[in-house]
Amino acid sequence: MSNPYIKVQNLYFSYESTEGDSRIPVLKNINLEIERGSFIVILGHNGSGKSTLAKLLNMILTPDSGTIIINGKDITDPNMTDDEMYEIRRHIGMVFQNPDNQLVATIVEEDVAFGPENMGVESKEIRRRVDDALATVGMTAFARHSPHQLSGGQKQRIAIAGIIAMLPECIIFDESTAMLDPSGRKEVMSTIELLNKQHGITILHITHNMNEAVNADRVIVINDGEIYFDGTPRSVFSNVAELQSIGLDVPQVTELLYELKLDGFNTPIDIITEQEGADFLAGLL
Repeated sequence: MSNPYIKVQNLYFSYESTEGDSRIPVLKNINLEIERGSFIVILGHNGSGKSTLAKLLNMILTPDSGTIIINGKDITDPNMTDDEMYEIRRHIGMVFQNPDNQLVATIVEEDVAFGPENMGVESKEIRRRVDDALATVGMTAFARHSPHQLSGGQKQRIAIAGIIAMLPECIIFDESTAMLDPSGRKEVMSTIELLNKQHGITILHITHNMNEAVNADRVIVINDGEIYFDGTPRSVFSNVAELQSIGLDVPQVTELLYELKLDGFNTPIDIITEQEGADFLAGLL
C-alpha cells in the first residue's frame, strides 16, 4: 500500500498489573496498514487486544513502543503539539458499545450538535451538519425527540450521527452492536455500510458477530495480542478449524458447509453469505 490512511509499525502495549509491580502485555508487535475508504472488521475473543488497538488509534491510550501514523502524521511522536493532536482527533471518530455513554443532551438534534459546537463551528454550519447527519442515519423524524426514549438501535444511530456531524475521515466502531437486538444490529450495520460505500468514510468495526464481517473489504483477527489472520472475509473464514481453536466462530452458513464436508459431502468452505449457501444447497438437491 503506497499511501495508507493508517500505518501501524512494531506496536507494543501493556497494562499495569493490579498489584502495580509488573505490566501485562496486551499487544505484541502489531504491524498493519489501512487503506483510505476501506471497510475493515477486527475480530478477536475477549481480552485479545482488539479494543485496546482501537483506543490506541483514537489516542485514548499511548503505546509502550512502536509507531502509529494517521493520514501522514505520527501520533506517537512525543513532540506533537496539542493543536496537531486535536486536529487528528477531529478526523477519527469513535462509537462505543453502550450508546447511553455517548448521549449527552435531552433532545436528539442538540446531542448531534454537541461535537461541532465544541469544535467552534458557526451556528448556520452546525444546523446544516446536524440535518445532514440525521438524514444520513435515517433519524430526521426524531430530531425533537428525547434520545432516552428511543430503542437501542435508534440510540446508536444518534450516537453515530453525532460523530458524522464532526465530519470525520475515519470512524472506529468498538463493539457498537453488542448490546443491540437483531433489529438494532441490522439498523446499525446498514448505517455503517452506507457511511463507507456512499460517503467514503474509512470504517474499523470491532465485533464478535461473524455475520457482520461478511461484507467487509478485509478481516483482521487478533489473538492474544498478535495478528492471527489478515485477508478477505472469504479467505479468513475458510480457516474454520483454526478460528474455532482460538475460540471464534465463523458465519453460520460457512460452519454448516464445513460440517457437511466433515461428513463426506463435497462442499466448499469459502461460502460466507446465506444466499450463496442456499444457492449451493439448492443445486445439490
